[in-house]
Amino acid sequence: MRQGGAGNRWRPVQAAVTLQRLYLALVLLCLLFGWPHAVAAQEGPPPLRDYAIDVWTSRNGLPHNSLRDIAQTPEGHLWFATWEGLVRYNGLDFTVFDRSTRLGLRDNGVGALFVDRDGGLWISDSRGNVTRRSADGRWQVFAHQPPAPQVLIQAMQLDSHGRLWLLYEGNGIGSVTREGHFEYEKPPADVPMAMSFTKLVVDAQDRVWVGTLDGLVVRGSDGVLRRALESYGLGHGLVWPYRAPDGVLWIVAGERIYRMQDGVPQLQHRLAPGMHITSMLQDRHGDLWLGTENQGLLRLSRHGPERLPAGLSLPGGRVVSLREDAEGSIWVGANGGLYRLRETLFSSFTERDGLSGDYVRTVLEDRDRQLWVGSASGLDRRDAQGVFHPVPLRNSGGKTPSVLSLAQDHAGGLWVGTFGDGILRLDGQGGMLRSYGVEDGLPGGNIRAMSVDRDGTVWAGTQKGVARLDADGVTVPAVPGMPTGLVTALAHDVEGDLWIGTIEGIRVLRGDHVQSIDLAPLGGGRSVFGFQQIGDAMWISSDRGLYRYQDGMLSRVGLEQGMPVDTVFQLVPDRIGNVWISSNRGVLRTDMTMLNDVADGRARRVEVEHYNEIDGMANSQANGSSGPSAILRQDGTFWVVTAGGLSTVDPLRLQRFRERLAPPAAIETVLVDGVPLHWQGANPHTLPGGRRLSISYVGLSYLMSERIRYRTRLEGLDRAWIERGQQRSVEFIGLPPGDYTLHVSAAHPGGTWGDSEAVWSFTVEPLLWQRRSVQFICGLLLLAGLVALYRYLIKRYKASNLRLARKVDEATRDLKAQTASLQALNEEKTQLAERLAVQAEQFERQAREDALTGLPNRRAFDEALARDFARSQRSGHPLCLVVLDIDHFKEVNDKHSHSVGDVVLTEVARLIASACRDSDMPARTGGEEFTLLLNDTGLAEAAQVCARLRGLFHDHPDWAGVPGLQVTFSAGLVELDAADRTPMLLYQRADRALYRAKSEGRDRTAIG
Repeated sequence: MRQGGAGNRWRPVQAAVTLQRLYLALVLLCLLFGWPHAVAAQEGPPPLRDYAIDVWTSRNGLPHNSLRDIAQTPEGHLWFATWEGLVRYNGLDFTVFDRSTRLGLRDNGVGALFVDRDGGLWISDSRGNVTRRSADGRWQVFAHQPPAPQVLIQAMQLDSHGRLWLLYEGNGIGSVTREGHFEYEKPPADVPMAMSFTKLVVDAQDRVWVGTLDGLVVRGSDGVLRRALESYGLGHGLVWPYRAPDGVLWIVAGERIYRMQDGVPQLQHRLAPGMHITSMLQDRHGDLWLGTENQGLLRLSRHGPERLPAGLSLPGGRVVSLREDAEGSIWVGANGGLYRLRETLFSSFTERDGLSGDYVRTVLEDRDRQLWVGSASGLDRRDAQGVFHPVPLRNSGGKTPSVLSLAQDHAGGLWVGTFGDGILRLDGQGGMLRSYGVEDGLPGGNIRAMSVDRDGTVWAGTQKGVARLDADGVTVPAVPGMPTGLVTALAHDVEGDLWIGTIEGIRVLRGDHVQSIDLAPLGGGRSVFGFQQIGDAMWISSDRGLYRYQDGMLSRVGLEQGMPVDTVFQLVPDRIGNVWISSNRGVLRTDMTMLNDVADGRARRVEVEHYNEIDGMANSQANGSSGPSAILRQDGTFWVVTAGGLSTVDPLRLQRFRERLAPPAAIETVLVDGVPLHWQGANPHTLPGGRRLSISYVGLSYLMSERIRYRTRLEGLDRAWIERGQQRSVEFIGLPPGDYTLHVSAAHPGGTWGDSEAVWSFTVEPLLWQRRSVQFICGLLLLAGLVALYRYLIKRYKASNLRLARKVDEATRDLKAQTASLQALNEEKTQLAERLAVQAEQFERQAREDALTGLPNRRAFDEALARDFARSQRSGHPLCLVVLDIDHFKEVNDKHSHSVGDVVLTEVARLIASACRDSDMPARTGGEEFTLLLNDTGLAEAAQVCARLRGLFHDHPDWAGVPGLQVTFSAGLVELDAADRTPMLLYQRADRALYRAKSEGRDRTAIG
């Protein structure tokens, strides 16, 4: 979306793009050749403090908080051994198998887990039983067999001959052969097996190593169980073995860790005295993870000995088991619960790392690569060694000011904007140089943004507009159009113009005039939180997404164009083409090319990756309306302030995370009409037709389990893949008969679809009516029925035709008689209608016409007066009314009879009608009284009509044929004016004028 704007002072686009490409190429060359150590640094794991930790206990679905062992089967499920059953985990849900489940165990107390070469899971319990769950989900129980003790089996290992070795708690070792037979020999009296620990290992020579609380025990190739050689120097305390994934044998003796080399233990690490190591793991990087009795978890890596940061609320007690899953996460089973350490894209710093406060508002890197962090609790400086140092600042009340904004001037001085305490100027090490407040002319309130121009002048955004700080002090620019309210963002562009963000749009100070840019017409933007110039375009972060101002045109990339949130605070491009955007709901990542394509209209939507706490951020709420709220440091890392600390990400690590393999898909359950089906195994599965089939599946990843996307394809029904989003089940009702194969594929958000599909084939049987034989028989029966029906219908048809012919003849005769009767009635009705029409016409005429004179009567006159009165008032055209009365008409009746009087009235009506125009209306309104309604006629013209009519009366000889009879009239004439609010008022005025004419001698017209 684009919108025009005033003012165009940008440089050519092509030059800026070319420079950007050259810069990007230079950076990539430096990465490949100049900075090999930086790339290498990304290959190893991060410091232990940068791992994200997730915790599960019985509150989260575990049946018991003590986890004795952890295993992962090849398809990806994790399995946990607890005292209340076997637990399977798919990244989202815990499934418990115990004595109460249909496919259950002989005992709930699970001692150890072991995954064999075929992917089968071995489970031991507290009563000496062993169970194997095959890769196809079938369970096989190897029940305890005497003389083996009926006690907890603490550990299991398989030798090269397929024999499963078992460690019985306090009772020595035994084994289960390939045929499923238990073999057990009571340990020699001089071997401390009564004090056995929970660790048993089978080495490459099939020797069995057993840990005890009184030294190490070995079953040699000769089959004899004896103490380890004294020459090993391991001692008689807690000593136990561990075999790493690479086959190397390690031995833990107290606080010492040995590695077997050429058959001799070689001391590798010595921990602090009193450290009781209870479990060990060598991860894919070769680092050692150590679980302890009561001191938590340690790691020995290239970063040295590491502990988890203090203050974490982790399950306590002994660390019993450790496991690295297929994605590199470390799972820790303790007596108090389960926790997992996973490497995340983001690293975070909080109060426990030395920050003064977790509510961070601004971050700045100075020219000496020191990092300055402003928060609600003050200002901190991070030195080259990564240590945070609080900067001692105090306001007039002796309290630490809340820091909202930071800037560095050309001399290296640090400027600090605060909430209510003005601006502080510090030296490069945080020493106070000067403060600026209201008494110095600085507008009061908070300082949310600052920017330094090319001349070294500091510009500050306040609650009352923009202030300018230089050697002369504080001034407020008096330029028309400058904002006078809260300023939320400031930035100088390459031309030296000052961009000012407010809660009511943008102002740009260009020399001595101000340009206003209104965001509201394009998407409704108002509040501006940040500016970022990229090439010849200025990108604007607002409460309605991103805006781009380029070549005088305004474009927008917001919610409607694919942005997941409305409000964004700061856009920061990195050196490898990514764009990082902070928001209230986490950090967004896209690329610059895609943003420009959407802004230019070449693409409809932008693709965005969304990061939050699960990716290692201290808090998903990034802070804004302060500045800078996000930066790119000189080493290429992106830093963002949040409501829970300071978070950072190295874009070079992004590809490593994005290249993670897609999660393998696995089918979890199959239900037919709500009943579970054992769907695993090589045997074909046949399902009755017409049933409801429900299939649930999962992507076996433990990093972003709730974000995994799924797609399915049912061969035999679907032509292509159907994307299901995060839906974890699919349902089919009434599938047609046939062979089907369901494919399920999974993908991480933004990742490619996995090749490790879950596949299940099945056949739907036809219903009885769908079988070919049944359909053939039904077809024959139907054909026979149709033939019989046809013959029956033909017979009925012929009989029906005969009955119909008789009925037609009878009906024809009746119709002819009825037709003649109807024709006579119709003629009678026509005549009656004609007579009624004539009579109705006569009645209508009588109702509106004077019977004697043929003129309209009083009713017709009243209707015409009301109509013309309203029309004249609307149009403003003149309207005149004449009311006239025959003079001495009573004498005519008395002298010459009423019949002569009627003739006189008829002749008066004829004269009046002859003097009228087509638009005038004469009427007889009573006895000898007549009216004349003159439309569009002024008073003077109406007076002429009356005079002409009087002349006609005078020129008429011998009225009614009576020699010497003369007839005159008196008239009242009025014209409609504003005082006549109703037709009656107009008529009354004319009537009064009539009486005045009579009183003045008759035979005249009086004007009212």
